[in-house]
Amino acid sequence: MPRKVISVLVDNHAGVLARISSLFGRRGFNIDSLSVSATDEPSLSRITIVASGAGEELNQIVKQSAKLLETRAVFEVEPAQGVLRELLLVKVAADDQNRAALREISLIYKAKIIDLSPGSMIFELTGTPSKIDAFLGMLGGYDILEMCRTGVTALQRGARGYVLKERMLP
Repeated sequence: MPRKVISVLVDNHAGVLARISSLFGRRGFNIDSLSVSATDEPSLSRITIVASGAGEELNQIVKQSAKLLETRAVFEVEPAQGVLRELLLVKVAADDQNRAALREISLIYKAKIIDLSPGSMIFELTGTPSKIDAFLGMLGGYDILEMCRTGVTALQRGARGYVLKERMLP
C-alpha cells in the first residue's frame, strides 16, 4: 500500500492530537509514524503523520481532519517536493572484537557515537527514513539492545507549503 506523509497545522491545545489520530483509528488506518512539535508560531503545532492506505479513503481522512475546528491547514507532503527527516537512537552491544566494525559503519552513515561504555555504544543518526532503515540493516548482525525512532517530520521545499484557513486567522 502507498504511504502518505500528511502535515496538519493545528491550534496548540490539549486533546487535539487525540482528535486527529482518532480519525485514522476509527477508519481502520494504522499510523506508521507520528511526530508532533511546536512551530515558529507558539499558538500552532505541526502534526506529521505517515499512514498507509488506499488513496481515496486516506484522502477522506485528510478532508475530515481539515474540517476540525482546531485545524488551521492540512496537506500532503510529497517526498520529491519536501524534506523528510527522522532521528534514531540505537544502543548496540559492543566489545573489543566488534567496536571497530561498528565505528566504521557509523562513519559510513555519518551516525554519531553519543555514548560509549564497556559493554555498549549508543549511536545517533538523523536522515531520511530509508537511510535510517539502511543503517539498521547494517546493524542487523549485531546485538541491538535498545532502539528509539522519532518518526518522520517534514516540510515542503520552497515558499510556505500551505495556506492557513481564513476563518481561523486572528
